[in-house]
Amino acid sequence: MPTGVHANERRPSEDGASAIAATLEEDIVLGLLAPRVRLVEDDLMERFGAKRHVVRDALAQLESVGLLERKRNVGSMVKAFGKDEVIHLYEMRELLEAEAMRKITLPLSSEALKQLKGIQAGHDTAIQKQDPRGIFRTNQEFHRLLFAQCGNAFLSQSIEDFARRTHAIRFGALMSRERQLQSQKEHHELLDVLAEGTRDRLISLTVAHLVPPRDHYLKAQESLSI
Repeated sequence: MPTGVHANERRPSEDGASAIAATLEEDIVLGLLAPRVRLVEDDLMERFGAKRHVVRDALAQLESVGLLERKRNVGSMVKAFGKDEVIHLYEMRELLEAEAMRKITLPLSSEALKQLKGIQAGHDTAIQKQDPRGIFRTNQEFHRLLFAQCGNAFLSQSIEDFARRTHAIRFGALMSRERQLQSQKEHHELLDVLAEGTRDRLISLTVAHLVPPRDHYLKAQESLSI
């Protein structure tokens, strides 16, 4: 298992069910919990040293945001998506994120740009150290602050909600060294464009940033059906 996958786990002592849910959410993105994998309450109780009701609360949180699905006589499983669901979810993400980029004031303020660069420095370090959880968290932080610049809290929250729904689609993508470096490169290109104030380029970069995880999932799905 890659260095750092479990090293920076959130422990349930921090905030109970929410901490467990956050760690399992990262597990899904990192490919440690693939689509259709069953989450067994007893196993999770042992892993996190938590009571059953806390584990059930964590699973309910993940189910409410579309990361898990509950099946009769099976229990909770990581959500698996059909081809049309994947395409439609990413169409929504593209619409929302492109609209946010249209609303951002360009060039971006020096203060906001400084904050984004600071977060990206942490992302660069996490990639250098091969810290998957650090990569995921700094990536989340980068995009959360970026989309907040649109000035519409409802739009930025919708973007975050749809991004979370696609965690099970993005599974394993962050574990690819090639994808890590490509994502890093794209982040720095976004920072350059935000400073230059080039609207069309900003939108095209944002949309292109969504494509690799989507296509990776669809390709994997096709190979399973052959």
